[in-house]
Amino acid sequence: MKTFIKIFSLAVLISFSCLTLYSQNKQVKTKPNILLIFADDLGYMDCGFTGSKLMETPNIDALSKKGMVFNNAYAGAGNCAPSRASLISGHYTPRHGVYAVGSTTRGPVDQMRLVPVRNNTELNPTFVTIAEGLKGQGYATAIFGKWHLGETQETQPEAQGFDQYFRGPKTNMGTDGQIDPKGVSTLTDEAIRFMQTKREKPFFAYLAHNAIHSKLEAKPETIEKFKQKGLKGNMALYAACTYDFDASIGVLMDFMKKSGLDKNTLIIFTSDNGATQQSSQEPLRGNKGSYYEGGIREPFIAYWPGHIKPAAVNSAPIINLDFYPTFMAIAGNNTFKGDGEDLSPLLFGHKTETSRKAIYWYFPGYLDNPVIRGRDKVFRTRPVAVIRKGDFKLHLYLEEWLLDGGKAKINSNHAVELYNIKTDEGEHNNLADADLKKRDELLDDLLSWMKKTKAPLPTKITATNKPVEGSVAGEN
Repeated sequence: MKTFIKIFSLAVLISFSCLTLYSQNKQVKTKPNILLIFADDLGYMDCGFTGSKLMETPNIDALSKKGMVFNNAYAGAGNCAPSRASLISGHYTPRHGVYAVGSTTRGPVDQMRLVPVRNNTELNPTFVTIAEGLKGQGYATAIFGKWHLGETQETQPEAQGFDQYFRGPKTNMGTDGQIDPKGVSTLTDEAIRFMQTKREKPFFAYLAHNAIHSKLEAKPETIEKFKQKGLKGNMALYAACTYDFDASIGVLMDFMKKSGLDKNTLIIFTSDNGATQQSSQEPLRGNKGSYYEGGIREPFIAYWPGHIKPAAVNSAPIINLDFYPTFMAIAGNNTFKGDGEDLSPLLFGHKTETSRKAIYWYFPGYLDNPVIRGRDKVFRTRPVAVIRKGDFKLHLYLEEWLLDGGKAKINSNHAVELYNIKTDEGEHNNLADADLKKRDELLDDLLSWMKKTKAPLPTKITATNKPVEGSVAGEN
């Protein structure tokens, strides 16, 4: 049944694409290639072009000057697996149920006030993935590096639309015995090899690096470079790991230019979520796993010479769910109906804003290890729903909402935090008690969205219903 649903959905996408091309009475001569460079745990403030004073990312910075920077770009979730599930499926977390890596019950259960919604550890194969959508448009598809959405026969990349899957090394030793921190060179070389051999078809290359996720790795000479700058211990290693990752971007971009592939390739550079607590994201609040800006705002560059204006900056809030409809539209099919929006009008300078009213996040569980300047001294986050609408962002904390009186007690139960991100990107000044009209507007929109997406709520603790650390969906 799952296979039938997926085949039917793909057939509909392809059929609508053919009708669209026919009705427009024009044939796209050459579909563009698509290269998605996806860093792992690279925070917004971990790049030079976003303002870091510690990190050196000369190649990423150079790319930012050649392309369009989005300075309000977001991940679909605060950590790895749900962010990737949202990117690959084009849907918000309540639709696919991937909320965390492993379990949503992480941390001391005696400090949890609700029973979390159990996590799906794999992306359900009924979803038509971004790779399957592009494959239906005639693309050769490949992933290099981190998948993180299932390893069964039905959920591995080859079953989810990718023609090729190269997992690559996670250790610092390359296949030739040379030091290769986080496998950045090996993954880059394999991606280049794929792009060189797929000239007969347009390609979608998803380069999903393991850098700069812990365990941090770097070349000895790079570590020494940052020690000479005055950085010590783990901070020198963090900066060095980032620098070595950046060097691989330089190798990749040099290949794209010399091969001429850059002329017909949309290149997107971004990250899956915020940085860990090893790297303060100030002036942004929080880190990976939280839903403050430091946990979900990402560096983002779009590059396509001759199509995207160089050195352009766009401040519209976007989210990685937007990649799916954007890539499909560029490939000639604008019929995909997910939760994201086609960004091509913004990329090509036809518009400066998206047409949607808001973007959302939903996390109905607990993640341990508090973040820098977080709300909590025990968890990175507790159950929370979040909306960004225009300049404003509202956090709805579900423990207080469900257990401490909800809307009737909103003025005293601390369930809601409201920030003006334009004037207070560090989320210092909670306006929930000062701007009641805006608070209630965003809250109503968020609750309506939760109802629309059928977002499952955490439940009350009882004698027979208690949080079990490490529990996941499908367990008793």
